[in-house]
Amino acid sequence: MAVNIHNLIASINPGVFCEPFIEEEGKRVDLREKVKKLVKEKGYLAAAEVAKPKESSAMDFDERIPYISPFKLAGIKNPIEKHYLSYDSSGQNLEPVYFWILDNLYQEYRDMKKVDKLIDNFVSSPGSGHFSEMGLKATKMQEEAMKMLGAANSVVKSILTLIYDLKEFKIRLDLYEELKSSKSEEKNSAMLSLKQIWMDTVDAKRGNTSIKALTLGGQSYFVTLIDAFMASDSLKVVDKLDLNDRVKRLLQQRVGEFLKWVEESEKELRKRYEIERTYLKSQVNTVKLYTRWAKPYLKSARQLEQNAPSTAALVTAFNTAIFELTLLGQAEYRVEDEVSKGDLPQTFNNVKLRKYQPIIIIELKFRSIPERAGQQGYGFRGKVEINFTSYALNEDEIKVLKSEIEKDDIGDLLSIVEGATDESLAQMKADIDSFLKDLDEKKSDKKDKDKEKSNDTNPFSALASMFKWSDKSEEKSPEKEGEKSKEIKKDSDYEKVVRSLALIKARAECRRFYSLYKKVHDLPTF
Repeated sequence: MAVNIHNLIASINPGVFCEPFIEEEGKRVDLREKVKKLVKEKGYLAAAEVAKPKESSAMDFDERIPYISPFKLAGIKNPIEKHYLSYDSSGQNLEPVYFWILDNLYQEYRDMKKVDKLIDNFVSSPGSGHFSEMGLKATKMQEEAMKMLGAANSVVKSILTLIYDLKEFKIRLDLYEELKSSKSEEKNSAMLSLKQIWMDTVDAKRGNTSIKALTLGGQSYFVTLIDAFMASDSLKVVDKLDLNDRVKRLLQQRVGEFLKWVEESEKELRKRYEIERTYLKSQVNTVKLYTRWAKPYLKSARQLEQNAPSTAALVTAFNTAIFELTLLGQAEYRVEDEVSKGDLPQTFNNVKLRKYQPIIIIELKFRSIPERAGQQGYGFRGKVEINFTSYALNEDEIKVLKSEIEKDDIGDLLSIVEGATDESLAQMKADIDSFLKDLDEKKSDKKDKDKEKSNDTNPFSALASMFKWSDKSEEKSPEKEGEKSKEIKKDSDYEKVVRSLALIKARAECRRFYSLYKKVHDLPTF
């Protein structure tokens, strides 16, 4: 992950979490307005590159003080609690540090609702055994994924051929429909087109005795044969034509064959059209299946990539590994509780408010010396750095935060795929939908005429969604980087008060959890 999570939060709500002004080239610049403009034009990730989170200021957490006047918005004025500690854990494994924090977030962080792992990066020095082993595992996952995607690509090629054939069939079937039209112009045009097709594809197989060959062969008897054939819509019409007996007999034979061909060819063409449409749907489902099988391999390959930033601590020949982990803990905050305690007036129960959640972000950085632990893997000892930071976000902001982190994590992969296939896949999607819509509607009508088709028949939505690492195939992908982001609604006056109280609670809980960690690990505390 390239973006700084604190900068990202500052870009999501610059009014609360971003510094108001910065100095640029000797001028004072309104940073919040600059961030808001970038969010509208280029999205949150671009805005996060220039956003600057507020510094953490001290706050007294006496139980009475934050609630003496909640309308003074003390939490918004000082929204961030931040603590840092670093120590060498070479005498013990690093895994217990991570799992102690994870387990105690649930046990100690009051009203804990959910804990998410936002970031999980690592990098090993090229000379270490850990580097080689992780590289081999990643290569294996990549090979398996490419096998599945290669098979999917082969099916996509067959889908292209099917679409081309179905278009040809559709054009021909439209002629048969026009032949039954009540409009004489459409009917005559369709008849002439079908006669031309019959002469080119069926009668031409007679060689020198075909209508074209006889007409153009220089024999005076058959000079008018093509014109007479094109003017004859039935055998009765042939009898009325002023032709010599030789031409008339030949014309009667060919017109009779043509009329029989029109009847039989329509039946066969419709049958083949339905068969190929059914086969198209089968191929579409096959692509979905292959992409579903490829998804876990792609996910594992992505997780095994060594993408933590390289530092001076990573020496090529040393046996060293660096890990980055970030946890997001969300707690419940109930306005009803504040009203029942008398800290907020009853009016707040009658106003529709978004949910605000105190959150704690814990960032762990490990500098480790991997040690082989039998055949099962490695153990890790070394230095640990931990950052504890608190915020309070509403439900819309949390949703955007997770979406943008996921986008930043896999955006490079999506851009490669989408950049190469956007236009072609969009065209194929339209064709597939047009051919399969009627087929699916017919099947659904047999079961219940009132039911509408709801299944996604386009395989390329599956191709795109597999890069999201989601089990929900219908889940919408996050916004593309560079697109305009939907602006989150500003806090109302009531919501500002609620956010302020949620921020104070988040700060108090963050400090309490930080102190608890230090006490348990025999470190100096407040």
